[in-house]
Amino acid sequence: MALVSWGRRAVRQHFLVSRPPSMAGTAVLNERILSSMSQKHVAAHPWHDLEIGPGAPEVFNCVVEIPRGGKVKYELDKASGLIKVDRVLYSSVVYPHNYGFIPRTLCEDSDPMDVLILMQEQVVPGCFLRARAIGLMPMIDQGEKDDKIIAVCADDPEYRHYTDIKDLPPHRLQEIRRFFEDYKKNENKEVAVNEFLPAKDAIDAIKYSMDLYGSYIIEGLRK
Repeated sequence: MALVSWGRRAVRQHFLVSRPPSMAGTAVLNERILSSMSQKHVAAHPWHDLEIGPGAPEVFNCVVEIPRGGKVKYELDKASGLIKVDRVLYSSVVYPHNYGFIPRTLCEDSDPMDVLILMQEQVVPGCFLRARAIGLMPMIDQGEKDDKIIAVCADDPEYRHYTDIKDLPPHRLQEIRRFFEDYKKNENKEVAVNEFLPAKDAIDAIKYSMDLYGSYIIEGLRK
């Protein structure tokens, strides 16, 4: 977990160097503020610091990495907790929905659980929102399991009433399937998408990834 702490001396020095001459006689940052700042730490890792939420695994917090309609493949930098640019997609396809991960989960590929969130609007990378699991898309990416949770934004009035993937129009599911089947073809990488599974399977997968994450944390504390 990455934590950033500002020392009192560093804050004072930064202020003295950067403030304009017109402020020379003004005590904008007094000792009380400096003392308060020196005691604060800024949590920097959305995977570990953001709680999954009290309604998990059915309703959960998730962090958006890639906005709907984007070609830039953003992803979590696991070391720093920042969202980085991984690559630009090689094909003309764009992400059909907002895409991200579920905090405090862990999958067999050592990454947090992936989630595709259906909602009306694009979401800025790095924001988090509440989502409801409605289905699971089993996927094999270059021979490795890489399943995706299909979810809806729990606070979007157009989508929040969906409770299972069978509620979605068949064409919507075909769009999602085709995107993941095609988006790596120009990189000569093979992806296989299997039949969509209902909400129960998605909830079970999230619960399993939550348990795996908990085991990972406990094991780390023992070392």
